[in-house]
Amino acid sequence: MGVPQVKPRAEVEQVWPRDGRIRVVGRLHGLTDGAGARWRLLLTRRSRTEHVLRYDAEREGADFTCTWKVSDLAAYDGFTGTEQWDLHLTDGSHTLRVGRKLDDIRGKKAVMVYPEQPVPGADFAVRPYFTVEDNLSLECRS
Repeated sequence: MGVPQVKPRAEVEQVWPRDGRIRVVGRLHGLTDGAGARWRLLLTRRSRTEHVLRYDAEREGADFTCTWKVSDLAAYDGFTGTEQWDLHLTDGSHTLRVGRKLDDIRGKKAVMVYPEQPVPGADFAVRPYFTVEDNLSLECRS
């Protein structure tokens, strides 16, 4: 029998929310091409998908690291309540949802709780969280 194919994904290994920044460290899985391509992290606002922030991903082989300032989200302030942003990695040919599924921890949303960070000069705070599908997203709460 052949080796089972893994659906391509951007697997999160670490999330570091501190000092006004969020850093995500992970590894690309299931890709046979795109190893040398330039990858970018996309933060997409769920309620207004035309609002997208883009960041270069640092790469070493299949490993990736992305860091951004929470203050960048202030460009899209003006909401009340809660807003969510979804994270994807793309090289232009592939777009992969950033998440953590290749471990034995289910229900990360209730288990892995990260601190929120206030956004300087804005009326909201940001915190990373895992969705019910174990994907990584951001929550902005006023």
